[in-house]
Amino acid sequence: MNKHFLVLSMAAVLAWPAAAAQVPLRQAAPPDGWAAMAGGTRGGADAAAILTVTDAAGLRRALDPALPGSRIIQVQGVIDMSEGRPFASTADQARRGEVRLPSHTTLVGIGPNAGFVNAHLMVSRVSQVIIRNLNLSNPCDVAPKWVPDDGPEGGWNAEFDAISIVGARHVWVDHNSFTDAPLTDDTLPVEHGKIKQCHDGALDIRDASDYVTVSYNHFAQHAKTMLIGASDKATGDAGHLRITLSNNLFEHVASRAPRVRFGQVHLFNNYHVGDRKHPVYRHGYSVGVAKAARIVSHANAFEILGARDCKHAIGVFAAETDAGAFLDQGSLLNGAPLGACSAIGDPAWTVPYAFAPLPAAAVPAHVRANAGAGKPAAN
Repeated sequence: MNKHFLVLSMAAVLAWPAAAAQVPLRQAAPPDGWAAMAGGTRGGADAAAILTVTDAAGLRRALDPALPGSRIIQVQGVIDMSEGRPFASTADQARRGEVRLPSHTTLVGIGPNAGFVNAHLMVSRVSQVIIRNLNLSNPCDVAPKWVPDDGPEGGWNAEFDAISIVGARHVWVDHNSFTDAPLTDDTLPVEHGKIKQCHDGALDIRDASDYVTVSYNHFAQHAKTMLIGASDKATGDAGHLRITLSNNLFEHVASRAPRVRFGQVHLFNNYHVGDRKHPVYRHGYSVGVAKAARIVSHANAFEILGARDCKHAIGVFAAETDAGAFLDQGSLLNGAPLGACSAIGDPAWTVPYAFAPLPAAAVPAHVRANAGAGKPAAN
């Protein structure tokens, strides 16, 4: 097995911020997001007891779906889901690396250093889940597949997102940090003339998931970051994928921050930092407007080195029918108004909850100070 696809060791985890985090364990999703609608998102707030886990075995016991009632699970330290035994295959990684969260669960890290390596968190066909204050090394598929007809030159396809939200309702993802490090793309081999990409998404949301808020997270050093709606053919997503992204930091991610199909997605006060000549994660676009997307945007800040046009921030993916819509108010690209990309089509919906965005000029300092694991709970 190529050394680049060995599972991460505990010693390979980044040194995370030293600041202490105070995360209320029974806090519901804030009112300024889709997760607060239709009854709100409380996760495991009604749990009678709080469980603390320090290793993969203890986590699996705490997540046993046979256990009754709500649960609050605290993660202490860094949990290696491989337990020091390299994954033998994609199938082995799918089984041992999975962290499957049941309904009515809050999963939260203790302090600034808690998190996972060699893990993929799955929120599938459940409701009422909260994930907070975790450091997540984006999983590396031990056996990515070469697909010759993926694009004009072929491409590598990998399994496993750091977090997958699949057909789930009422989910809040808050104050987490996502990164490819230490297995950044420049450490991966080249085969078939392309980087042998072992990473999939950081956070993907699909299959008619609904009432989701993604707030105060830090996404760094990744290629395809967040997909909302997996396929143009997934017409069942229409009327669902109601998702809010607020106060997130997207730093040197190449694309999909997010890329949207079908969803009614609200973006406000997010901070995008990129470089169109970055040596590893060259910025292609930030927000992708794809089939039937309905995106409403307020006061986001884009700082993209080398971006000369709003199309370098907002990517439009044409479709045979309904190419999607994006409507912005008050966002800035390199200190100037977003420009022509401020209005692409008509989303035909209005934000149904109260929210009070900062002006875009104030977003960089606010998000830098508050986004990611180990940062003060600002919301």
